Amino acid sequence: MVKADTQRAYDILNEFLVSTKRRRTPERYAVLEAICNMDNRFTIDHLDEVLTEKKFKVSRATLYNCVNLFLKLGFIVKVHLQGSTTYYNTSTMQGAILQICRKCGRITEQSYPQLIEMIEELKFKRFHRDNYNLYIYGVCGACHARRLSPGKRKSAKKTR
Repeated sequence: MVKADTQRAYDILNEFLVSTKRRRTPERYAVLEAICNMDNRFTIDHLDEVLTEKKFKVSRATLYNCVNLFLKLGFIVKVHLQGSTTYYNTSTMQGAILQICRKCGRITEQSYPQLIEMIEELKFKRFHRDNYNLYIYGVCGACHARRLSPGKRKSAKKTR
């Protein structure tokens, strides 16, 4: 997240906690800071590892509660990929084009500026778009090569 976005997130969180008479705990701010410093999508496990590396241990319940609060406030977006783990993105991280392998689950982010530009120019009737991502499912090159075992590769070459 950009520094201005991070400060805005802190301000929104402060305002929300004060207005709803909730405690402003160091755990909430530590989790928010860790999320704001993420460059990519993350899982709860990854978030836990980041906080542990910073010597800030937070319980799983606190992590889930913070993540759910940040979802409600619009800081992050929940992404559940087909047959995969649940990921989270910061809400400023939009326009991602992800290739997802159905065999190994590998996720590769691609950059197609022309396609992103086309999507951003789309107008929707009675709908305001906040965020978007494009998911393309298939089989990665490594899994495709494994599917063609050495015996099959030789026979495939002979038939050409």
